[in-house]
Amino acid sequence: MCDAVCAGAAAEAAGVETRCRQASEAILDDLLWADALLLGTPENFGYMSGLLKDFFDRTYYPAEGKTLGLPYALFVSAGNDGSGAARAVERIATGYGWKAIAEPLILKGDVGEAGLQRCRDLGEALAAGLASGIF
Repeated sequence: MCDAVCAGAAAEAAGVETRCRQASEAILDDLLWADALLLGTPENFGYMSGLLKDFFDRTYYPAEGKTLGLPYALFVSAGNDGSGAARAVERIATGYGWKAIAEPLILKGDVGEAGLQRCRDLGEALAAGLASGIF
């Protein structure tokens, strides 16, 4: 899913630089550099991944007040319904002061080609919005 989202963003990104980072590799400088975020997580026990939560834990206070209004979108690979993971990320994003640009993309079970296309579309939409100044 992540590769598809990144491919979509890169394909549409005329004038938009794209960085794809695993949560374990992402640092505060990546967050402060970004003009928008595409956040992805598997659903683990009805919650976001531990690595995404760790990224939030490492960056929340150092970034406090520095990323207000940052547009973001979320994609979730769900074994259940994905709603718990989505709610958890949305609560934290609200604390950062970020603005969701789309409903969370939650794909349940086998993602398949149709799901991967939805991921590419999400990446393209965010990049196009940035390139055109919508976000």
